[in-house]
Amino acid sequence: MTQIVGIFGDPIAHTLSPAMHNAAFAALGLDWVYVPIRVRSRDLEDAVRGIRAMGWAGINVTIPHKEKVVRFVDRLSPEARLTGAVNTIVAGPRGLSGHNTDGRGFVAALARERRFRPAGRRVVILGAGGAARGIAVALLRGGAGELVILNRTSRRAAALARHLARAFPRARIAGGPLTADRAAQAFEGADLLVNATRVGMGRTSHRGLPLARLPRRAIVSDIVYRPARTPLLTRAAARGLRTQDGMGMLLHQGAEAFTLWTGRPAPLRVMRRALRRALARAGPV
Repeated sequence: MTQIVGIFGDPIAHTLSPAMHNAAFAALGLDWVYVPIRVRSRDLEDAVRGIRAMGWAGINVTIPHKEKVVRFVDRLSPEARLTGAVNTIVAGPRGLSGHNTDGRGFVAALARERRFRPAGRRVVILGAGGAARGIAVALLRGGAGELVILNRTSRRAAALARHLARAFPRARIAGGPLTADRAAQAFEGADLLVNATRVGMGRTSHRGLPLARLPRRAIVSDIVYRPARTPLLTRAAARGLRTQDGMGMLLHQGAEAFTLWTGRPAPLRVMRRALRRALARAGPV
């Protein structure tokens, strides 16, 4: 019997995950299929119930549902519990288990593509949503020494910082507003700047970010993968800073989800080629 997995989100037309996962299933000869499903926020609980009712093997969850969906699963992995966000659900005999592979995928991509290890490093994250939470937890679990979370709604950044400080008391963690002045303070001495927001999609851009305050050693990473070269990465490269686009995180978080569902190692090369082909077909945003 064909095993069905997919992705819930709104919007969902932009996703490249079906191409990546379906190529992986075909490469390993698995009778599985991955489908995108647009789910509005008001329908999320019913959609999750549908996973059980239809006997699906699991689902990915993307914006804007990663935090809300936590309420609708039976169990949470340690990462998902710490993060307060779920991007992968696995259906099993004991019900639905929620996982967060965003952070592990992000850290794996950084290690492979930029040889970056978080131990002892100073990191600035823009955003306080589900992706930011997963990335923050993974970096702190990897030993990051200092973390600053900046968000346009400053109370969300402060709340997330307090939550993380309780879980990681040895790290220095702060949250604040995403303003030019606060960013200038945070960027001093930073080893890594991460855009974990949707800004950059559709050629939108962060305004007034003082990239000149970043050290020359800093890496600027953007989780947006379409376009691959966001305005933030373009500005950072023009200043001579190393950059990383969102494709690596998309690949590695997907590989983690693939293994959770199938129990098989993910064919990374196949998945990477499928992503590149799908991105080329999609064309400019």
